[in-house]
Amino acid sequence: MGLYFNHPNYREARRELRHDQTFSEKLFWNCIRANQLGVHFRRQYSVQKYILDFYCSKLKLAIELDGAVHFTDEAKGYDEERTVVLNGFGIEVVRFTNDEIASDLDRVIEKIKAIVEKKRLGHT
Repeated sequence: MGLYFNHPNYREARRELRHDQTFSEKLFWNCIRANQLGVHFRRQYSVQKYILDFYCSKLKLAIELDGAVHFTDEAKGYDEERTVVLNGFGIEVVRFTNDEIASDLDRVIEKIKAIVEKKRLGHT
């Protein structure tokens, strides 16, 4: 896939992350896998040194599920930097917390469906 996407140097890390999914990632994946939203998402896809939780290459849409570790000042700074880099590739990053997945998964899926539909119609 080239120098930037799914580089072989990150293959083992991607594999481990797929194997060691969080509970929220498992719940979410069961709702979007197998083109359930009309587009194909991949789990643990890498762009440069960053591994995305879920990625739709057709729409350049990344979905990130954030647990408690993401709420420190250091992690917030890293995530902001990461988002800037991904945006530079034309990738939109949408974030949800693990709490949102656990407490209101239907709302999260509806929000993603709306984003997918908007992108499919070319209204980014």
